Amino acid sequence: MYRYDWYHWITFFYIYCFFGWIFESTYVSLKKRHFVNRGFLRLPMLPLYGTGAVMMLWVSLPVKDNLFLVYLFGVIAATALEYVTGYVMEQLFKMKYWDYSSQRLQINGYICLTSSIAWGFLTIFLTEIIHQPVASLVLALNPVAEYTLLAVVTCFFGADVIQSTKEALALGKVLEAMTNIKTELEEMQVQLALFKAEATQKADDLREKAENFKDDARLQIQTLTNDARLRTEYLKNELKQAASRHAAILREEAATHLSLEPGRELSSLSERIRFLTERQQQLRETRLKLSSHMSFYRKGLLKGNPSASSWKFAEALKELREILEKED
Repeated sequence: MYRYDWYHWITFFYIYCFFGWIFESTYVSLKKRHFVNRGFLRLPMLPLYGTGAVMMLWVSLPVKDNLFLVYLFGVIAATALEYVTGYVMEQLFKMKYWDYSSQRLQINGYICLTSSIAWGFLTIFLTEIIHQPVASLVLALNPVAEYTLLAVVTCFFGADVIQSTKEALALGKVLEAMTNIKTELEEMQVQLALFKAEATQKADDLREKAENFKDDARLQIQTLTNDARLRTEYLKNELKQAASRHAAILREEAATHLSLEPGRELSSLSERIRFLTERQQQLRETRLKLSSHMSFYRKGLLKGNPSASSWKFAEALKELREILEKED
């Protein structure tokens, strides 16, 4: 295509992946004032730049004599690629690995006007200045040497892409799991507060009923005893016995009444509180394991994309970054 063989295009792709990594890492490192291995991969390559450069060349080389068309086609092609790539990556990995949401003229954070304008000028810079010496160097390579180089780079590149994709998918699941656990913990906290308040109220009601039963029993016993004193000696013993029997019945009724529904409700609430407390502890331990276990690739994804964001899992992403900062 456009006088280049297929394997030359692959070579161009890898070269511009590397150039893109140099540009991005330099820019971000200067901005952060420390070295940042920018990008999705751990190799010094940014596939978005490699793909973008190849696409820019495809659309611009047929009209390379018309700078306006080179600029226009570059803007359209690169902007479309950036939007599609950003959208697909967020759907797969639950994160935006770049985010233009803070820009005035932007669409869903994937693209913005200033970036699109820059892509157009970068296309002109690529076709007019950068590509000619790169193409001369590639075309001058011995085909056997180029095949060998491509085979080696492709093996490393493919392995890195596979591992980085796995880790990015796993990171997305971790963010989702941490967020779900946090939501469940918050809901449990509310339930615990309600259960504890209800248990306190039930206990107060139970104590109040117990006191009322005791007062009623004492009053009735005292009344029967007083009546017994006023009667004849013959009836005195019989009334005392009746009073004792009646008092025993009252105590038994009080105990039975107190041990029925209020007691069962209080016991049920205590069981619920104990279960929720244990569940909370289990969830906290699970969340701690999720946040503390980060592999080399997972750390690289977070460190290499400091501007990455996630509106749905923002708190979990912030927590992981804070853990990394503490480790450093």
